Amino acid sequence: MKLIIHTSTPEQDLAKSLGKPEYSYRFVVKEFRPLLEQLGTVIEVADPENDVDPIYAQCAARGEACVFLCFLPPCKTPISLECPTVPVFAWEFEVLPNEAFCGKPRNDWRRVLKRLGAALTHSSYTVARTRAEMGEDFLIESIPAPLWDRMQSVRRASQPPRVLRAKGLVIDSTRTDLHAYRKETLQAALPDTLPLPANTHSYDEQIDLEGIVYTAIFNPGDARKNWLKMICAFCEAFRDTRDATLLIKLTHHNPAAIIPNMLEAIYTMGPVRCRILFVHAYLDDDEYISLLLNSTYAVSVSTGEGQCLPLMEYMSAGIPAISCRHTSMGDYINEECAFVVDSSLEPGAWPHDQRQALRTMRQRVHHQSLVHAYRKSYHVAKHEADVYAAMSEAAVRSLKNYCSIAVVQPRLERFLELCAPEQSLPQPALSMSAASQL
Repeated sequence: MKLIIHTSTPEQDLAKSLGKPEYSYRFVVKEFRPLLEQLGTVIEVADPENDVDPIYAQCAARGEACVFLCFLPPCKTPISLECPTVPVFAWEFEVLPNEAFCGKPRNDWRRVLKRLGAALTHSSYTVARTRAEMGEDFLIESIPAPLWDRMQSVRRASQPPRVLRAKGLVIDSTRTDLHAYRKETLQAALPDTLPLPANTHSYDEQIDLEGIVYTAIFNPGDARKNWLKMICAFCEAFRDTRDATLLIKLTHHNPAAIIPNMLEAIYTMGPVRCRILFVHAYLDDDEYISLLLNSTYAVSVSTGEGQCLPLMEYMSAGIPAISCRHTSMGDYINEECAFVVDSSLEPGAWPHDQRQALRTMRQRVHHQSLVHAYRKSYHVAKHEADVYAAMSEAAVRSLKNYCSIAVVQPRLERFLELCAPEQSLPQPALSMSAASQL
């Protein structure tokens, strides 16, 4: 079988594309590729409109199955190819886009999915949301990024020194004049942003990670990540706790535009003794593993997740979580492996809808529940080593059941056989007039 793959962010551009649209799909491709190579010959293409069908025609001529897996949202997936085309997408809202808003018919994902006839996603939640729009017989499968096996070598690695080396920007709240980032100074600087703290520099030193370390990895420009609530609840929970550290690893191409607002959030909480570290650096593999192994907990307080790769990596390696149990995380978060934060539905907008019209529902994270989860997790890490160890093992088991190769591979193999059986006939090409309607 030939497996053609594509995503919009080239591998060589990843470091400078962090936080830009669809950048995270490159990480998903990296996790899927080793498994796909076990199932067939993988060919990555840069220009699917011109590159896919010639490969498909060669396969069809010799009776070889061929599928094009497009790691992008349905609205950006080609729909006029002869090759069987499958969008591989993440989704974390209650309603699938079902309107042709802004004059673009493809913004109604139902049109695209109906034309293509199949899709891959990463959670049972998204499968249910898609079938609610497309019908129960629509061909869709939940295949999370199969990263559990890779993380087992990390899990067994020896504990490194409690320091992190990172070549990039590091801001330590305990060494920063937060008063300089109060609301009135931020507003006075508009339309410009305030400069980063004077002690911020290109950092190539050891970052001390003593104490209880809560690590969160996210794009701060993504409103779904809910960083304001994450920071404020942390400050409330650990106002008088010196050895509690929240380390926020930023994935964004221009953090200087956002960090002043994050510092302002800390300032609004009044005097605190806890520590918040902002780290903006592209960590190599050894640095990333060092950060993971020096973390006590992984933190996610987002309003919705398509799968949440950093959380999956940390839990696969035995790091318990502070997280809600909604959207994709309902497949692997439970009370045995995480301190579960309460949430409830509230109106929301599709993130790519320029109107920001309220057409769907998202999750509202409960502030006091998050504060309680922080405090309870700290007590366990400090005083109940046996409970922490049990949670660590439970995290490994939960993610094994969710995203190990042994679980994922049979499902993916069956799905691909349904999409492109051997000696399948080419699909008729979509006429230009029909394509223009999509």
